[in-house]
Amino acid sequence: MPEIAVVDYGMGNLRSVAKALEHVAEGQHVIVTSDAKAIENADRVVFPGQGAARDCMKELSERQLSNVVLKAAREKPFLGICMGMQVLLSHSEENQGIDCLGMYPGEVRFFGNELKDDQGEKLKIPHMGWNGVQHKKNHPLWQNIAEGSRFYFVHSYYIDPEDQAIVEATTDYGFEFVSAIGRDNVFAVQFHPEKSAQDGLQLLKNFSKWNGQ
Repeated sequence: MPEIAVVDYGMGNLRSVAKALEHVAEGQHVIVTSDAKAIENADRVVFPGQGAARDCMKELSERQLSNVVLKAAREKPFLGICMGMQVLLSHSEENQGIDCLGMYPGEVRFFGNELKDDQGEKLKIPHMGWNGVQHKKNHPLWQNIAEGSRFYFVHSYYIDPEDQAIVEATTDYGFEFVSAIGRDNVFAVQFHPEKSAQDGLQLLKNFSKWNGQ
């Protein structure tokens, strides 16, 4: 039976992600694991996360999972969620700066404390709640998800990739920021599909069928 591994490195809403995947991934076995061999043997890998970048990188290092995650991201259908997207970049401003996995050149930046909407009203940080996602490309993971559909966000930092060719979607919160990236077999999102009702489940279903092309 094909297997989807949800990477367990001590951070992230792992059980919610796994339950959502179990609901939509017909004929596939979903495991939550920190075992390197199990991740390497899985057919698809989901890399979730929440919290601080420094803590994320520390846990990955201590569990000897950094290279395992990068190898999976180079070889098989791979979905990054929230912090699991941010740490794919080179560096984060968080906690006075922290080097990340470096798969894609770019910086993870703080929204700032003076963010305002079009009417000049101050916006709250973290960016928390439902917001629209504008597709930039026709990616297989957007199948049956309408342009502008709303997903659930919780974050104070956003990604600023050097290569704009990897941008798959943007969202407006005071300004237009990147809310999804992709290249080859990797797709990663800032929002939480496991908390995003039917459209979130549809994205996870699309991932469960995606061959990485």
